[in-house]
Amino acid sequence: MISAKELAKKMTLREKLAQMTQLDGFFFDKDSAITGPISQMNITEDDIHSVGSVLGTTGAQQVMEIQDNHLKNDPLGIPLLFMADVIHGYRTIFPVPLAMGCTWNPDLVQRSMAAAAKEASVAGVHVTFSPMVDTVRDPRWGRVMESTGEDPWLNGLFARAFVKGYQGNSYEEPYTLVSCVKHFAGYGGAEAGRDYNTVELGPYTLRDQYLPAYQAAVDAGCDMVMTSFNTLDGVPSTANAWLLRDVLRKEWGFQGTVISDWGAVRELIPHGVAENDGEAARKAGLPAVWGSFSATCP
Repeated sequence: MISAKELAKKMTLREKLAQMTQLDGFFFDKDSAITGPISQMNITEDDIHSVGSVLGTTGAQQVMEIQDNHLKNDPLGIPLLFMADVIHGYRTIFPVPLAMGCTWNPDLVQRSMAAAAKEASVAGVHVTFSPMVDTVRDPRWGRVMESTGEDPWLNGLFARAFVKGYQGNSYEEPYTLVSCVKHFAGYGGAEAGRDYNTVELGPYTLRDQYLPAYQAAVDAGCDMVMTSFNTLDGVPSTANAWLLRDVLRKEWGFQGTVISDWGAVRELIPHGVAENDGEAARKAGLPAVWGSFSATCP
């Protein structure tokens, strides 16, 4: 059997880029018509056969059909990863995370997320985009209920509980999911509670009130981090070298995968730091190169 390292050496640049691309499940549904703005993405059938992951497909039968068809058409034979927003349960629905935070019972939450992981994994899901550990203090923000609250210490306790519940002690155990902590960083601090809005935080406030819960998830072993939509002190998180390289990789020692939020790479264009899709992709994929767009927080 060829190793992942050997396989990577044989892959073309296009194949490597395809493995970093995620498409919605409807792209794999032969009965779905691709219309509207998505049709302008010019996704070809070859592109669909080459991507690395799928978002939002539910049910073991559908997952197996997509996976079988993919393996028949992908010359590399690399299986798809199936990812989903398993936020507060899969089939069994638990209280929203904000309500979970009111329990002050991380052990109960860990057991609940282990149950969610079991249900999701038998349906073919590999990765959950959870926990969402953003500090939230403005009730006008529409995503408050996805966080466990306004206290960074409490959010950190629940961040660990979510990660341990999803991932268990080892992926060799059955019924586990990879957890993805989000949204890195400061998404809950959007000005006036307006989603996607600017976030302006001083170094002390950022490190004392916002970053600890993300770090707690990393320390608990989460293997994926999702960047946030917002700018942080004028720098989009998705292309923020200081945030992704200096803090996440160097300070915290994170060795896992960083994934952008939905469409966040292309949003570097309206943020004003990229002129076109190609430049946006480069700046999101290689944040360490773009020192001119690096935040300067100590």
